[in-house]
Amino acid sequence: MKAHGKAHCYGDNIDTDVIIPARYLNTVSHEELAAHCMEDLDKEFLRRVKPGDVMVGQKNFGCGSSREHAPIAIKACGISCVIAATFARIFYRNAINIGLPILECPEAAAAISNGDEVEVDFDTGVIRDLTTGAVFQAQPFPPFIQNIIQKGGLIPSLF
Repeated sequence: MKAHGKAHCYGDNIDTDVIIPARYLNTVSHEELAAHCMEDLDKEFLRRVKPGDVMVGQKNFGCGSSREHAPIAIKACGISCVIAATFARIFYRNAINIGLPILECPEAAAAISNGDEVEVDFDTGVIRDLTTGAVFQAQPFPPFIQNIIQKGGLIPSLF
């Protein structure tokens, strides 16, 4: 399984309220959540993002509340993978539960620039910055997590 797209880069401590503002939490519509993803931090994000793109964060990505709305909004707007130096643990689990691939790789997070073309191989954990030629190694997903992601989330993987 692979992801390939342009990088959308952010800094440290990107919390769930920045990913999807609390004022939109009364909806269960994935499309509605996607329509407001990152809007308080990056007004141009939704105009720039294309299906398959990659989001890159630094330390403590997804900190804040434990709601699943944040990874749902990211996945629903077309992001195929999130790479960060570190993730908040609850965000990490919620992302896997909804089938959003995320990889911790501090070296890649520090080196990838906004707009770089990035390719991620989930089977091997190899991250390539096709713009610069740099290659990084993240810990690949174990088979049971690969299965969850391939099936679109935890619940679909059970059936």
